[in-house]
Amino acid sequence: MSLDASRLAPMANAIRALSMDAVQAANSGHPGMPMGMADVAAVLWSDYIKFDPADPKWPDRDRFVLSAGHGSMLIYSLLHLSGYARPTMDDIRNFRQLSSPCAGHPENFLLDGVECTTGPLGQGLAMAVGMAIAERHLNTQFGDDLVDHRTWVVAGDGCLMEGVNHEAIGLAGHLKLGRLIVLWDDNNITIDGPAALSTSEDIPARYRATGWHVVSCDGHDYADIRRALDEAVADDRPSLVACKTVIGKGAPSKQGTSATHGAPLGADEISAAREVLGWDAAPFEVPAGILADWRSTGDRGKAAHGEWRQRLEGDVDTRAKFENWMMGVADLAAPALEEHIAALAAEPKNVASRKASEMALGPLTAKLPQLIGGSADLTGSNNTKTPSTDPLTSEDYSGRYLYYGIREFGMAAAMNGMMLHGGIVPYGGTFLIFSDYCRNAIRMSALQQVGVVYVMTHDSIGLGEDGPTHQPVEQVMSLRLIPNLNVYRPADAIETAECWALALQSPNTPSVLALSRQNLAPVRGEGDAGWSAASNRSARGAYRLRAATAERRTILIATGSEVQLAMEVADQLEAQGIGADVISMPCAELFDVQDDAYKSDLLPDVSASQILRVSIEAGVTMGWERYTTAKGLNIGLDRFGASAPAEDLFERFGFTVDAIVPQILNKING
Repeated sequence: MSLDASRLAPMANAIRALSMDAVQAANSGHPGMPMGMADVAAVLWSDYIKFDPADPKWPDRDRFVLSAGHGSMLIYSLLHLSGYARPTMDDIRNFRQLSSPCAGHPENFLLDGVECTTGPLGQGLAMAVGMAIAERHLNTQFGDDLVDHRTWVVAGDGCLMEGVNHEAIGLAGHLKLGRLIVLWDDNNITIDGPAALSTSEDIPARYRATGWHVVSCDGHDYADIRRALDEAVADDRPSLVACKTVIGKGAPSKQGTSATHGAPLGADEISAAREVLGWDAAPFEVPAGILADWRSTGDRGKAAHGEWRQRLEGDVDTRAKFENWMMGVADLAAPALEEHIAALAAEPKNVASRKASEMALGPLTAKLPQLIGGSADLTGSNNTKTPSTDPLTSEDYSGRYLYYGIREFGMAAAMNGMMLHGGIVPYGGTFLIFSDYCRNAIRMSALQQVGVVYVMTHDSIGLGEDGPTHQPVEQVMSLRLIPNLNVYRPADAIETAECWALALQSPNTPSVLALSRQNLAPVRGEGDAGWSAASNRSARGAYRLRAATAERRTILIATGSEVQLAMEVADQLEAQGIGADVISMPCAELFDVQDDAYKSDLLPDVSASQILRVSIEAGVTMGWERYTTAKGLNIGLDRFGASAPAEDLFERFGFTVDAIVPQILNKING
């Protein structure tokens, strides 16, 4: 039974009090948003959202995303008050302090109940789109009995202004994701002041134009909030609920102003707010009756969870399928590729690595139904679609391929949401140069520890005539700067398949596959017929592809298309009596975590051995000195490219045997 206003108001005020107190204690934070949205949150938690605090990872729970992550005390208050094990009141007392899970912005890896890390505005909503896609797809596999939940989002004006919002809502409207409901904290305030300083946009009209249902309410009138949420739940389109609120509601002299947005209210204002709200409890204390009302909000979810568990356990076969499905693909990826790699070893292929990726995706998508692919309007260039991946559309959510349109940032954020939801392992393609468009979402993949796979093709000047606007120069190295991101640049078809296996074996680490447009001669084959996960040579990040035959004087370290060039350079050096090892380094990050003995074997100490280390990669040279040392030689491209056929560009910029060998000889000979 719904609680009336006499009980909801104190529940909302509990959020306000905790938010004021925590921000004041930390002397840092954003009290205004949680105070303004407290009434909406109280209604949502009491009557609508489905959750079980005793099992925060229950697969059929509703997802709640605080896209306006700066208002983190809203979700910390909600989790604590409704009975989650954490945050405890001590955690909240230590808001924004070292070791507290109540970080400045919500982090999914710190607290159960925080579905995704938010803070970069707009991305929470965009990730929620991915969660809603995952729910609809899994519903086609397991039906309403096991998959039947909604995704709720609290978003502010900033979330709706960010460019990624336009991409996300366009995709959601096109796919008719009716289980997605966005609660807009419509308070007309940004950090600088009134929203009118920077925008005159008709936001409801924009959402309607993209196929959304839009409804508004008084965000401080409980009956009106229920009316709007009921309308949203009943509509089969994604819904925007414009909740007209007062930022900092309850702070008598600061509410409705930007003064409550990003700073503590101050002791005097908090004291006055307590009087206005009728809140007599001491800081960080919630009266027993109010806390009891909050704890009862989980009762509906606990009952629903129990019924769900009975349905799951009532069918042994369905339960096995569901549980296996939700476990992911980490243990299945390498076995799915064994026959494919054996075939490549028997009959090496001279193909672009983007084509080699498509070839690997064939058996992967055929054997691993959790894989959902897509591309940002470059399907034919990224080679991301296979016979097993029919389109996922508003008419058929069972498909496994998403046409994202020209929405690179939105695609990346949505993939994060799918992976965070569970039951889906997403991969998506675009040109490597456009990794810059989705870079912050890639960073968020790494921060959130989700193994999304980014298929980034056209990886160098080798793409040719499209010219410097499309030729990535700094992108590979810049992506290597992101912690917990594996950047793979495979040299041929077998390495490409190995890198796919590694990417899917890393559910907590995202991957970028940097793939070529131009054909790559095979550098592997012999010895790979009996390939297995245990014999994956790329797994150590770098390996000796060819050992010197003459006395070793140099070590050539290369990636991608330049590995074959390194082999040819080694041939000419060996012909002159200069021994050259060739090291293929498909993933620097994996090499960096190898033991010292392995690294020393591949790259002996320079001072002791007097061996010249040479890097060869068609990109910026900055960063390679960590492997070649200050005494080494770095062959690369520290400028933008040009428009011409690929072979002309490689010659023009010195990526030829004739250009590289003399540089090595000069360096060796002093």
